[in-house]
Amino acid sequence: MRNTFKKLALLALSFSFTTVFAQETPKEEDFFKINKVRVPEGPILEVGGLVTLPNGDLGISTRRGEVYIVENPTSAKPYWRRFAYGLHEILGIAYKNGAIYVAQRGELTKLVDKDQDGKADVYETVYAWPLSGHYHEYSFGPKIMPDGSFMVTANVAFGDEEWWRAESRVPMRGWAMNITEDGKMMPYAAGFRSPAGIGSIDGQFYYTENQGDWVGSGGLWKVNKGDFMGHPASLRWTNLPNSPVKLQSDFFYSQIDERRIKMNREGTLNRKTG
Repeated sequence: MRNTFKKLALLALSFSFTTVFAQETPKEEDFFKINKVRVPEGPILEVGGLVTLPNGDLGISTRRGEVYIVENPTSAKPYWRRFAYGLHEILGIAYKNGAIYVAQRGELTKLVDKDQDGKADVYETVYAWPLSGHYHEYSFGPKIMPDGSFMVTANVAFGDEEWWRAESRVPMRGWAMNITEDGKMMPYAAGFRSPAGIGSIDGQFYYTENQGDWVGSGGLWKVNKGDFMGHPASLRWTNLPNSPVKLQSDFFYSQIDERRIKMNREGTLNRKTG
């Protein structure tokens, strides 16, 4: 009888702990609300960017180079309107002062609907960066910073020597760029491989990296101006006059070579002593 009472007491206690834990454990819906948007038949979207407009409409950019505005996006029958087209691999979208900004493969573009007919009639190049024509030279952004400027990141290309070796064939590949509304660009940081997601928290710039050569796995990284994030391809451009990154390619590789020699020597000594 005594043992039975102890078992019942422990069981009741475990239930109480489970109930308290279940009540205190936060759920996904406490932080994020997921709303589904009905997609029209016909267009192949391949969405690359989303932005909520001041009136509640949803702005959508696509890899295929189009921008859509969705009115009443979470209603049973949202209205889709094509706002812009003919662009190149838009992998990001932002809204500022009545205009939509997108990062194409080779430029930051401002889209304006001047005559208020629901379609962009001004496609303005804010700033353009070089391209080598390689398929992997994607560009991501823009993200609006607290001072009103834009952050854009640029992918590296791949490889004449080995298929997996990333290359920065033209300036700003493997870099983050800070671009003002009037088209002035300042290199911000280097050492990126495939900086596929960028954001700002409390004014601090962050990005997510796609795993690959020199990058063991994906991650979320904090970036300050002048930082080198670890991938060496972009270092070939740190000698440009406006570069905030001072690390040079030769010094980087010499440090790696010295480390390898040291590791080899230590390995030889360990084998001898073992």
